[in-house]
Amino acid sequence: MEPVRISKLMAQRGLCSRREADAYIERGWVRVDGQVVSELGTKALPSARITLERQAARRQTDKVTIILNKPVGYASHQTDKGYRVAASLIEARTLYHPKTSHRTFEPSHLRGLAPAGRLDIDSQGLLVLTQDGRIARQLIGEDSSLEKEYLVRVEGRLAGRGLELLNHGLTLDGHLLRPAKVQWQNEDQLHFVLQEGRKRQIRRMCEQVGLKVVGLKRVRMGHVVLGDLPVGQWRYLREGERF
Repeated sequence: MEPVRISKLMAQRGLCSRREADAYIERGWVRVDGQVVSELGTKALPSARITLERQAARRQTDKVTIILNKPVGYASHQTDKGYRVAASLIEARTLYHPKTSHRTFEPSHLRGLAPAGRLDIDSQGLLVLTQDGRIARQLIGEDSSLEKEYLVRVEGRLAGRGLELLNHGLTLDGHLLRPAKVQWQNEDQLHFVLQEGRKRQIRRMCEQVGLKVVGLKRVRMGHVVLGDLPVGQWRYLREGERF
């Protein structure tokens, strides 16, 4: 086996992001097989045991992850088109049930907060914003297979094998899509469960089988559900809650 950069190994194992790994290494907060490593670029065998010092573990615990019910009309990411950004909704007055929250809102919680997964400007529902690179990798990393669940209101006439094709057999941008779970929720609404998130994927899938999406709401990512969180409000990821 060839040695690999320690920061890459740490990211692959979900210990932190590569950027965070470099910061921890510089501070001497990383041990490889029991030995402190403090030089950037240091490599180790893939079988090496990597542990974090308490300072690094404490810093990770302090990172916040936020669940937002994004309204239509807000962009997930920073944009130059003049749209409002979803992160602008994160403030003390929009925290859902603040008296029962295990955290009190602080302006520092906005520092480095970034969306982990896109939700189109004309879609609403569960949007995750996080300071934690481990969670971002879990949700949107190249090897992520986390389920995302959507309720999709449609118009039009479904093509003959349309439902079968939605479940498996469509391509986007020259790539065969992973198998999905798609079924009718009621006469004008489909229920989607996907394990990937290509740009405007559901809308483009529906177009290929004769349907037009007129409403789209994300209601789950992994084990985290939107639940009764009101539109435009947010909450912290709860203690013990995992994607």
